[in-house]
Amino acid sequence: MRDSAGIPGGTEAAGGTPKPPKSRRRRLLRWIGLGTVLLVLAGAAAGWWVYSKLDGNILEDTSAAAELRRYDKERPAHLAGGAQNILLIGSDSRSGAGNARYGQDEGTQRSDTTILLHLPADRKSATAVSIPRDLMVEVPACLTQDGSRTREQSAQFNWAFQWGGTACTIRTVEKLTGIRLDHHMVLDFSGFKKMVDAIGGVEVCLKRPVDDAEAKLRLPAGRQTLQGEQALGFVRARYSLGNGSDTERMERQQLFLGSLVKKVQSNGVLLNPGRLYPLLDAATSSVTTDPGLASLRGLYELVRGVRDIPTDQVKFLTVPRRPYAANPNRDELREPDAGQLFRRLRADEPLTIAPPAPTPRSQPQSDRAAQGDDGGEADGEGDGAVDGRAPETGAGRGTADGPTPVPTFTGTTAGVADCR
Repeated sequence: MRDSAGIPGGTEAAGGTPKPPKSRRRRLLRWIGLGTVLLVLAGAAAGWWVYSKLDGNILEDTSAAAELRRYDKERPAHLAGGAQNILLIGSDSRSGAGNARYGQDEGTQRSDTTILLHLPADRKSATAVSIPRDLMVEVPACLTQDGSRTREQSAQFNWAFQWGGTACTIRTVEKLTGIRLDHHMVLDFSGFKKMVDAIGGVEVCLKRPVDDAEAKLRLPAGRQTLQGEQALGFVRARYSLGNGSDTERMERQQLFLGSLVKKVQSNGVLLNPGRLYPLLDAATSSVTTDPGLASLRGLYELVRGVRDIPTDQVKFLTVPRRPYAANPNRDELREPDAGQLFRRLRADEPLTIAPPAPTPRSQPQSDRAAQGDDGGEADGEGDGAVDGRAPETGAGRGTADGPTPVPTFTGTTAGVADCR
């Protein structure tokens, strides 16, 4: 029997269009369903591949974790639930791909930059405290690479990393501050460059041209975007920028990190897969972390907690210090300011940051570069506080209207523009 359209067993759809046979419709639906499943599986497989790759990039520092467990009973207690303290270490190791050009690898490494990052429980701010390389501290007995142990002694801070690596540096910082460190990250020169390149560079402003052969840096004056190699030279340069002191280099590093924070928080990175994935790939393949952060999930939880912090609440400062009494080419803590800073971070209490009062600059002391005495280095890094500047930090400059006034320390924030 034929219907009015002449199609055996068929019916007309609305408007006179004949429907396909039921068997044909079933086959079509099956193909659509199968295609959808394949697309979902392909997306899931691609997502899993990306996750596995990024997760597998991260190096876990198991040796430091084992050493810290050995001394767990003598480490400071956690005083503020929900707050986190993370030690960020920039290693000057020349080993590894891309690092040999910065000097000969002599089998040793020191902490070129060390920053204590405090994240309060409410995650409404972040405080990054730079620890000078030439600060004189008490370094505990530490396990060395050859299996021996050093004796407890007073030494320049960055010797702790050379003697006993990350674990020794962590124990030294905890002994210095009384702050329990929850996590740590170590980044080398090559990793720093890759992360800067991944976000398309970081903007800075130079008042004068720079030509520093030692830092491999040559830049014109004015506002510009630094790529990885230039950025590394900028944060490491000494003698061609400012007065040649490590004090100004730390300030420059803090300003650069502030600009980097602003860049990463911008939609140009976070909402741009073309930049976000390279950043994640560079970050995960460039850091060595404690086991608690050695996974993509661990790093994601950390980033998620800080990504919405306003830039004017991302604070940078240097530990309060003054010339070391026994050697003015080294530093020591300046009390009571240092103690007040550490107490507030331990208790997760607020602090405010204000720029330093302008002071006349002195010329760098040319003989510093050649001293290299008792733990000093040939590049004259022990010049932290002998540059004619006022002390780095002054606490308690606010009014005392209340019973517990919030102290003010000298520093900067990520909301401050480089060009001023």
